[in-house]
Amino acid sequence: MPARSNHSSRRSSNRSRAAYGPPSRSSIRDDEEKAVEVEGTISSVLAGTMFRVKLASGHEVLAHISGKMRKRFIRLVVGDKVKMEMSPYDLTKARIVFRLN
Repeated sequence: MPARSNHSSRRSSNRSRAAYGPPSRSSIRDDEEKAVEVEGTISSVLAGTMFRVKLASGHEVLAHISGKMRKRFIRLVVGDKVKMEMSPYDLTKARIVFRLN
């Protein structure tokens, strides 16, 4: 008598194949939408492409350049107005995503 394989029981499971792959674009967009967008002015340039940015409210945050800006060699100097994304979990750090001047 031949041994019975378990393939049929695996195929009938209710798990979808999408659960094992990379996250869908909609879930990635949801994470990006949670970021808070703010504008500020660069107050000082630090080592390693880090910047101190002063917000309109008077607070200063530590910010770094986004990967796309590094790739395009966008230069930032003191006094430039920038758009940043901040995590709602840590409002002392930000990522610079756009130069406004």
